[in-house]
Amino acid sequence: MRLVVFGLSLSSSWGNGHATTYRSLLKAFAARGHDIVFFERNVPWYSGQARDLADPSFCRLVFYEDLQDLDRHQADVAAADAVMVGSYVPDGIALGAWVREVAQGTTAFYDIDTPVTLAALENGTCAYLDAASIPAYDHYMSFTGGPILDHLRDHYGSPDPRALYCCVDPNHYGPRAEPKRWDLSYLGTYSDDRQPVLERLLLDPARRAPYLRFVVAGPQYPATIDWPANVERFEHVGPQDHAEFYGASRFTLNVTRDQMVKWGYSPSVRLFEAAACATPIISDIWPGIETVFTPGESIILAASGDDVLPVLAMDDDAARQAIGTSARVEILARHTAAARAAELDAILQHGGASPSTRVAST
Repeated sequence: MRLVVFGLSLSSSWGNGHATTYRSLLKAFAARGHDIVFFERNVPWYSGQARDLADPSFCRLVFYEDLQDLDRHQADVAAADAVMVGSYVPDGIALGAWVREVAQGTTAFYDIDTPVTLAALENGTCAYLDAASIPAYDHYMSFTGGPILDHLRDHYGSPDPRALYCCVDPNHYGPRAEPKRWDLSYLGTYSDDRQPVLERLLLDPARRAPYLRFVVAGPQYPATIDWPANVERFEHVGPQDHAEFYGASRFTLNVTRDQMVKWGYSPSVRLFEAAACATPIISDIWPGIETVFTPGESIILAASGDDVLPVLAMDDDAARQAIGTSARVEILARHTAAARAAELDAILQHGGASPSTRVAST
């Protein structure tokens, strides 16, 4: 298969989780014998030192300046067996219309942010997708499963909504024999809706337990945040260092965005990465998490600092590590990059509407 992908970023993991997802998925997809071209808008914030994968070995990476610049690449798009447009792509509405006009093969929208996308569609602020485009794509692949798939079909008219969760490459994420630097870590870009949960589940415990060690890694946190003295800060941890980061953590924290909690069934790539590293996870609570992990056995669920502090006080290393090991077993059974690439292969080659039955966008 020849696959063309238009995504937010493959070359830079700075401030976005899209790059990590695309890298593991497409590398595994290429390993199945497929040819891939990835088109990425050339923007200054993903260039220079922020560009940590400028020449991937598993696909051809093409940078373009604007929509007009894509005209010289029409042949690549027209010759592809499948063309996939991702969420948060700049000028995504116009780009999607151009793709569906030029493409001769199947077309798909890959939403790594589905609940956020639908909330933006409802309030009229979505810059990369409009409602009329949804039935025009042959497939709508969503990193959120569960009830949102029925909503995409029944309310928006998608002919083939499918769950395509994030994934992890076990060749890069595995247990590390690192000295434990932190009792609880968190890796994630700042967002307004995650911050109150981070306050509840990490900063409040840090203030109440100054003898414990914490770390928050990620960009865009406001200077107004009052960081306790026992919370270490990193502006960025590159994907090549994620396994070491998790390995140095006795526990790591997962925090989910509001819209993803509302719809549920939205496991993040950070969950899969930490689990593959066998690092015990403490997570906020949302519908569907029990379909990925076994609560109390492979993950610890917490609603407040009162739930977190007793876990951090656990001094039985064997019991603590058993949680991480159970999570690793569950993730490697169903959520590796190879498993997800097989799902993508099946969707693009066998599932859903054919190009001849597409609904025209307006």
